[in-house]
Amino acid sequence: MSKNTALLKCSDIYVRFGGVMALSGVTFFAEKGAITALIGPNGAGKTTLLNVITGMIPQSEGSIEFKSRDLSNVAAHIRSQEGMVRTFQNLEVFSHMSVLENVMTGAHNRYNYSVLDSIFKTPRYFARETECRDAALEKLNFVGLEKEWSLPALDLPYGKQRLLELARSICGEPELILLDEPAAGLNSRETKNLGEVISAIRQDLGITVVLVEHDMELVMSISDEITVLNFGQVIAKGTPRDIQNNQEVVEAYLGSED
Repeated sequence: MSKNTALLKCSDIYVRFGGVMALSGVTFFAEKGAITALIGPNGAGKTTLLNVITGMIPQSEGSIEFKSRDLSNVAAHIRSQEGMVRTFQNLEVFSHMSVLENVMTGAHNRYNYSVLDSIFKTPRYFARETECRDAALEKLNFVGLEKEWSLPALDLPYGKQRLLELARSICGEPELILLDEPAAGLNSRETKNLGEVISAIRQDLGITVVLVEHDMELVMSISDEITVLNFGQVIAKGTPRDIQNNQEVVEAYLGSED
């Protein structure tokens, strides 16, 4: 992968928490239109890097570029408006809202209206709400939840709540989606289905995907490029085949014979 074709560029990122160096000189690229995985053992710094990319924590040093714009010191909500969204390790759905309403919350950045429109229920308000609802139904159909649109989100089984979270994330038509362990808690059948949905997000919607995941079968089956972190440093980059054959990666996960 060339940094010149990357949609997202993280250059020489350092993050310190007191005396602990969580990330040390990390450089990471995500090419436009690709699925780029970020893997490593527990505590390697994967979620910390996602937090830096999305503006949830500041880097001590280094830069973040998205669509060739330096976002290193830009607030998280501005990064979202630029077309960057993420999911979290812990499932985050509005359990007492309907499935449809959950997904609609992901589209309001795109189909927005003013406070006055909302108070006075103007024609603009109704037009935007209709557009938002239509977009949400389309994305529910995309992930296979069109029949459950009216149910309370809490009534969905866990695997379908994960799909709901994906539908909400793509409803605003972002350019980049960062997925933090989306297969956590899923069985093998659900994980296979999730992989198909993530691949379709890239293939059919043209959304660039950054995937943090521990399920290596999923990572190897859908990723174009993989970056491996260990103790806050990049130890390998390459295709799934390259990574599978990298002895340093094997030792990071399994330990060396010594």
